[in-house]
Amino acid sequence: MTPRAAIDLLRLHFFFAWPILFCSGFLLAASVTGTFSWIDLLRAALIGFFGFEAGFLLNDYVDRDYDRKDVEPHLTRYWRLFGTRPIPAGSITPQQTLSLLLILVGITIALILTLPFPNSFFVLTIMAYSYGVEIFYQIRKRNQRFPVAQLVGRTDFALFPVAGYLCVGSPDLPALLYFLFFYPFALAHLGVNDLVDFINDRARGMNSITVMYGIPGTVSWIAGFSVVHACTTLLFMSVLGWIAWAGLLAGLGLLLIANVTILRRRNPAAGLRVLPLFHIAMLVYAVSILVDSVL
Repeated sequence: MTPRAAIDLLRLHFFFAWPILFCSGFLLAASVTGTFSWIDLLRAALIGFFGFEAGFLLNDYVDRDYDRKDVEPHLTRYWRLFGTRPIPAGSITPQQTLSLLLILVGITIALILTLPFPNSFFVLTIMAYSYGVEIFYQIRKRNQRFPVAQLVGRTDFALFPVAGYLCVGSPDLPALLYFLFFYPFALAHLGVNDLVDFINDRARGMNSITVMYGIPGTVSWIAGFSVVHACTTLLFMSVLGWIAWAGLLAGLGLLLIANVTILRRRNPAAGLRVLPLFHIAMLVYAVSILVDSVL
């Protein structure tokens, strides 16, 4: 396993995003409960990092044979620094991937078990559910007529910051509102990914949103869930302060620009062009919640 292959396998140039998103939930809970320590923050960041990276490996391992059918490299180049899928390219074997996956899962579980009970139980439950749902998503989208894989599968991403919250918090109203805020965003983001990867998904035989409903249907999917996301953002703002309000509104502004671009161009290239706006919006959300919780 070469360093270049490991970097592409782990999508390491996005390494900072996952701890920030996870810790936004953690710090929101710390502000609600009035408990905070730097050790707890570091532990949450490590849980978020290792847990999400393990999810990437699980994704690649389950889809290892289907990824060999890729014919269009643009989305791969976006997500992977050196533009390769290491398993189909032969630079990493499936056995090496599985071994690394088990190591990362083991590290994540060990870190979670240092949390007090019942917080450790909450986070472990979300972890087990999320990995199970990821496998379901990868397999179910190979043969479906209704987007069950997408609607169920994206609950794992939406639960990720909630797991951060539950490191020190309880399943309460702020946790629920964070999930309701993030779930439609995750579905709109998925629609953009499917739009960009339309040619590859068709070649793989994957029933993505764009394969099932075409580009017009995908555009409607992205716009529709963006509108739902805007509505649930207003609900989430009821438990946040003014710094987070500003960040959430700024993120919605970025999503508005992205949706206008997609509505005008209506092609995979437009999806690739606005995909960074979705990721920047996610970071703006997370950082503003984080800063609001601290201050």
